[in-house]
Amino acid sequence: MADRARGWPIAREGVPFLVAAAVVTAVAWALGWTVSGVLFGAVALFTGWFFRNPPRRVPDGPNLIVSPGDGRVLAVAEEEEPRFLKARAVRVSIFLSPLNVHINRVPCEGLVKAVSYSPGRFLMASRPEATLQNEQTAVLIETDAGCRILCVQVAGYVARRIVCWLSEGERVARGERYGLIRFGSRMDLYMPVATQVRVKAGDRVTGGESIIGVLP
Repeated sequence: MADRARGWPIAREGVPFLVAAAVVTAVAWALGWTVSGVLFGAVALFTGWFFRNPPRRVPDGPNLIVSPGDGRVLAVAEEEEPRFLKARAVRVSIFLSPLNVHINRVPCEGLVKAVSYSPGRFLMASRPEATLQNEQTAVLIETDAGCRILCVQVAGYVARRIVCWLSEGERVARGERYGLIRFGSRMDLYMPVATQVRVKAGDRVTGGESIIGVLP
C-alpha cells in the first residue's frame, strides 16, 4: 500500500474544513467584522492543527507492534474477541482526545485479511462499552508468521466520521498511515495472548513510534 498521506502537512480530509474556515475568516475581515474575523481565524488555526500530519520515526526490529494512534492507554485486558479473531486476545485501548494527532498508523507489517465497517452509537470513546457499541471500522492483519492483529477505529461522542484507506488483500508496512477519525476517538488493538506487552493503563503513546508489544 502506498502511504496516501505521506508528504502532506495536514490530512487531505481536513482540507475542505480548513478552506471553508479560511474563506469565512477572509470575508469577515474584508467586511470589517473584527471579532468574527478573530473567532473564525481561531477556528481555521485549530482545524489545521487538528488535522496535522507529522512524520514519525518507526522503530526497527523483528515482531514489533507499534501504536496505531496517539493518546492515552485506557486499558490492557485479556479477553475473548468473538467477531474476527474468534479467540482470546490482549486488547489495548487508546483514547485519542481532540488535542491528539488523529492520523492512524498500521501496527505491524503483514497482509490485510479483512476490512469491516459497523454502524453504531456515539458513546464517549473512553467508556468500556464503546468497544462493541460504537460506530467502528475493523482491520484484520496477518503477519508472515501467521499472527493475526486486529486494529479497530472506534468513533466517539464528538467523532462522526471514520476514514480508512485500506482494502482487503493489500500489503502493509509497520507505521504506515492508514486512516483517521475526526474530532475525538478511540483505537482498540488486539494481539495474541503470548505477546510481550510493553504498555499499561495510563501510559501516553505515539502513533507509529511507541512499541505496544512484541509478538512471540
